[in-house]
Amino acid sequence: MDNNEINQSLINGNVTLPGVLPHLDNLKNTRFVFEQYFGLSALPQEPGIIMIRGPRQYGKSTWLEQQIADTITEFGPGSALYMNGDEITDRTELMNEMRVLIELFNPNANVKRLFIDEITAIDDWQKAIKRLADAGDLKNILLVTTGSKASDLRRGIERLPGRKGKLDRTNYIFTPVAYAEFLKKCGDFFKEDSLWAYILSGGSPIGINAIAETGRLPNYIISIINDWILGEFAASGRSRSHLLAVLQNLYRMAGNPIGQAKLARESGLSNNTMAQGYIDLLADLLTIIPIFPYDPQRKITIFRKPCKYHFVNLLTAICWHPKNPRTIMDLKSLGPDLGILFEWTVAQEIWRRMCISSGNTLPEYMNFWQSHDHEIDFVLPEQNIFLEVKAGNAQATDFTWFLNTFRNQKLTVINKNSFTTQKINGISLENFLG
Repeated sequence: MDNNEINQSLINGNVTLPGVLPHLDNLKNTRFVFEQYFGLSALPQEPGIIMIRGPRQYGKSTWLEQQIADTITEFGPGSALYMNGDEITDRTELMNEMRVLIELFNPNANVKRLFIDEITAIDDWQKAIKRLADAGDLKNILLVTTGSKASDLRRGIERLPGRKGKLDRTNYIFTPVAYAEFLKKCGDFFKEDSLWAYILSGGSPIGINAIAETGRLPNYIISIINDWILGEFAASGRSRSHLLAVLQNLYRMAGNPIGQAKLARESGLSNNTMAQGYIDLLADLLTIIPIFPYDPQRKITIFRKPCKYHFVNLLTAICWHPKNPRTIMDLKSLGPDLGILFEWTVAQEIWRRMCISSGNTLPEYMNFWQSHDHEIDFVLPEQNIFLEVKAGNAQATDFTWFLNTFRNQKLTVINKNSFTTQKINGISLENFLG
C-alpha cells in the first residue's frame, strides 16, 4: 500500500487490514517478539514533537506501527496518520503532504498523532517542521518522527527551539534489545550459547530471529547493513574505498588510542579533517563512539589526546568484521579478536543505558584511563564507576596497582571469574549485561 491507501484505512480505523501496518503483519510469523524499552514507556497525550533515532534493523518501524495501532484502538479512527519519509522527495513535498494530512484527522478525536518514519531521508526536514510549527499547524498534534542519523537530533534541537511543545523529553535513541529481555524471550532456546547469540545479533530483533531460524547471520541482513552504511557515505560525497580503509584501521587498531593524523595517514586520506569527517558520519549513524582519556585528579576529559573508537552497534561491527563471523561457532573461533568484541559489547551496553537515562542529551563520548604502565577500559565519572574488560580469567591480585592509584575508588573486572573484595570485584559479561 502507498501512503494514501494506508491513511484511508487509518481514517476508517482498519488497522488489521493486511498491508496497512506491514511490519506488524510480519510479527505474526516471527518466533521471538521483544519489548524494547528505550526511555519512552508510552506516548504522551499532549501535543508536541518527539524525535526518535536509531540504527537500521533494530525495530524502529515495527515500534512505530505498533504505536499507530495502539492510538487508533484507544482514541478511535482518524486519530493517527502516517507518512514514509523514504517516499518524500524534498522538504517542500514534506510540508505540503503534512498540511494535507493535518486536515484529514478526525475532528472529534481527543488525541491526534502524526507518525513520520525515516524522516532523516528528507534533506532539511527541520525547515518544513519549523515552518508548520510557526504557522500553528501543529499546535494540536503530537508529531512522532523516526530516523537513522543522530545528527538530526542535534540539528532538531538547534533549529526547532521552543517548537516542540511542553513535553519533558523530546529526543530518544532507539536502543538494542536489552540482554535481560533477550534471555527472557529466547534464553531457553539458545541455552549456553545465549551470550554468543546476543553478540552475533548485536541485540537486533531481526538478527536474533534469523540466527534462531537458520543458525547463522544470513547474507540479506549483512547486505542491508552494508548497503545502508555505503549509501549514507555515497550520499555525503565520500569515497567507498576511503570508508573501507578507515574501517579496516578501526578494526586493526581497535582498543588502542589513535590520533586523527595517524588515522588519516594509515587510511590514505589527505588530511586530518577528512579522517574526522568519516569518523563523524560513522558516529552520526550510531555505529561508533569516541572514548577519550580521563584525568581523575582534575576530573576532566582530555579531548586533545588521541582517543579510542568503540563500536556501539554490534550488528554493524559483526557485518563489517574482517574475519566475517556468521555463526556462533565462527564467533567462538575468533581467538584473540574476542577481547575487543567483548569490549565493544560492554561499550554498547554502557551506551544503551546512557541513551535511556540521559534525557534530551545525546551521548557523544565515553572515557578510559591510561598511565604509562596500566589502563582501565571504561571510566564513568558521573557514576564513579571503573570497568576493566578481560576475555579470559582474571584475579583480584592482578589489579593491586589499582589500590595504590585509586585509593577511594572501586574497580569492576568483567571476566570469566567471579570474585569479591573490598575494592576489586569480578563479574561475568552476562552478569554485567543482565
